[in-house]
Amino acid sequence: MNINELRTRISGKPIAEQLKIMSMVFPGKALFTTSFGIEDQVITHMIFDNNLPIEVATLDTGRLFPETYKVFNETFKKYQKKINVWFPDNEAVEKLVAEKGPFSFYYSKENRLECCRLRKVIPLNRALKGKECWISGIRASQSENRNQMDWLEYDEDRKLAKFYPLFNWSFEDVQNFIIENNVPYNALHHKGFVSIGCEPCTRAVNPGEDFRSGRWWWETDGTKECGCHVK
Repeated sequence: MNINELRTRISGKPIAEQLKIMSMVFPGKALFTTSFGIEDQVITHMIFDNNLPIEVATLDTGRLFPETYKVFNETFKKYQKKINVWFPDNEAVEKLVAEKGPFSFYYSKENRLECCRLRKVIPLNRALKGKECWISGIRASQSENRNQMDWLEYDEDRKLAKFYPLFNWSFEDVQNFIIENNVPYNALHHKGFVSIGCEPCTRAVNPGEDFRSGRWWWETDGTKECGCHVK
């Protein structure tokens, strides 16, 4: 099934139904990746609460907040469902830190993208190997770059469909769903953290600041992305 046919088939349906259809169109080949941010927790709830046959996985970079691990644990306790964990290659990370130190990413964008590639992009590609559908919690209003994306698109590099169930949701929509369904979420969201990644590379943002401004805040040019979604 091509992307246009799939878009027509699921357009306008409730998100849980859309996810169910994706699991049927790509049986055993659909993967949802979560970073345990508030958007991802909405999708995790829909998958687990409806017992959908969609694999759920996370990337553990080794630099996450303690609060993120707490959400991971609370999610496991609530749903009693498996979340696969993908780690970076230990030898590659050991070499990077030995040669450039533990905070090389602060010194140049090239260094930062190298760290993101080793800790996130390469493990993600391993997780996606053999998959035909990648589900993610991206929303259009998170950044200008993401607003230019489509809620259902084809990744030419990875040769798979990419589906963003919450693409047209507002941040308030996400918050309301979390509260109404008693879904575990990251306590850092109460402290001004809206987009939560690795601890050294994430800070809180002030009201009215760009949603992604708390990520790699020392960089003043280019997109605030790691390379997983937007190049």
